[in-house]
Amino acid sequence: MRAMNRLALVGVVAVMALDSRPALAQADISGEWRLLAHEDTTAHNVDLPGQYLGLPLTDAGRLRADTWNQSIQTLPEHQCYPHPLQYGEHDVAAISVMRIFKTVDPATQQVIAYHKRGNWMEPERTIWMDGRPHPPEYAAHTFQGFSTGKWEGAMLTVIATHLKDGYVALNGVGSSDVSTVIEHFVRHGDYLTQVTLVIDPVYLAEPFIKTSTFVLDPKIVLPRYPCGPNEVVVEIPRPRGQVPHWLPGANHFLSEFAIREGLPYDAVRGYDESLYPEYMEKLKAMKPATATNAAAAK
Repeated sequence: MRAMNRLALVGVVAVMALDSRPALAQADISGEWRLLAHEDTTAHNVDLPGQYLGLPLTDAGRLRADTWNQSIQTLPEHQCYPHPLQYGEHDVAAISVMRIFKTVDPATQQVIAYHKRGNWMEPERTIWMDGRPHPPEYAAHTFQGFSTGKWEGAMLTVIATHLKDGYVALNGVGSSDVSTVIEHFVRHGDYLTQVTLVIDPVYLAEPFIKTSTFVLDPKIVLPRYPCGPNEVVVEIPRPRGQVPHWLPGANHFLSEFAIREGLPYDAVRGYDESLYPEYMEKLKAMKPATATNAAAAK
């Protein structure tokens, strides 16, 4: 009887030991990561006026982008703006290198939060892992938003809300302050894949999806990125209070991309139907853009 009890006790201890181990499916994403810029490379930092390929825009989203003037970034009050989360998570300049580190509860040894820091403008966000709820709708909206994460097997799923009005491309394609960003992080050894979905009922007709891949690089040192009163200059003299913009229908740069690439004007305008293979049949009946037919289509 005593031998059986000892055997049962050993079995219980073994099960408890197994249960106390961290889930093998979860992979720690901490470390210094370097971006492998081989995905969507033509869309990084070359977003031209009217270049809405691969973007599912609503009419409101198209109008906002058409009336946006890139010169707005020269305003002194805009020069130190960080990229919003909706764009910055996949921008080559903003996250060419990044650091992910974690906060661990000293009593339970559970991960309370991951912190993610980029290089350009030093954006840093917190991904809460302790089950806390998102704040109420009226809480402050920031460039990085409020993020919570949850492991789903080997994939970390993150939901970000409370984002400032921002953009998903550097040509005026906007993202409203009611947008939600859903991210999936999957680690395979020394590689980390990040899949991002931007969901915006105002400017996007359907979720906008982007992916990036990073490689672990422990030699990375994140430099400081000072930006403040001493770094801000008047790049273009303007009357006080003037904000660069285009009136509806006045942006004459919108057709340049389509004309240069020999594409139909409507095909680059961000209609969601153009994202799908069936659109190829429609393209066969469409003529490449020229200054004349593009102007007529506006």
